[in-house]
Amino acid sequence: MDAIEKLLAGNRAWAKQRVAEDPQYFRHLAELQRPEYLWIGCSDSRVAANVITGTQPGEVFVQRNIANLVVDTDLNLFSVLEYAVKVLEVRHVIVCGHYGCGGVKAAMTRESLGLIDKWLYSIKDVYRLHRAELDDLAGEARVDRLVELNVREQVVNLTKTAIIQSAWKHHRRPHLHGWVYGLTDGLMKPLVTLPPGSPVDEVFAYDNV
Repeated sequence: MDAIEKLLAGNRAWAKQRVAEDPQYFRHLAELQRPEYLWIGCSDSRVAANVITGTQPGEVFVQRNIANLVVDTDLNLFSVLEYAVKVLEVRHVIVCGHYGCGGVKAAMTRESLGLIDKWLYSIKDVYRLHRAELDDLAGEARVDRLVELNVREQVVNLTKTAIIQSAWKHHRRPHLHGWVYGLTDGLMKPLVTLPPGSPVDEVFAYDNV
């Protein structure tokens, strides 16, 4: 139980420090949630949105999964996306991957790893689409390039949703961003930004949103 007590003790110390700095901190935090950003990130414990962006609780609405995927069968992600866009009215949706991602590395192997195999299909599809480029690379360079391509593809997947298309049409928001975080230097690399009204592949475009 020492490991659990460490977390609880850390929580108590953190709460005490917040109150010492601002006696009304938790009262204000409890009264309103109006984040400007939705963060779709990887579950990796080293890539915590608030920590690496220097933001405070209440500023970023967060959804995380293995390898930061936007998969059309993920009801959790789509529920988060709909709530963030329609209710919280976020102005930016950020898909953030990270170099050295274990999920991406696993998708590049030919090993069956169990239940996660089905989750990794999406990354394998990205690999398939860019096989010629990736096969010219080796080692970490190859993994890191697939990390970047995967982030870009997940941003595109957001544009395929009725949620985003409707928000773009009626509210001119949100902007979509694809970033990659560097574990070795702590810095973010912006890869792509799609403003509201960006082109959507006609196969996925909805006329009645």
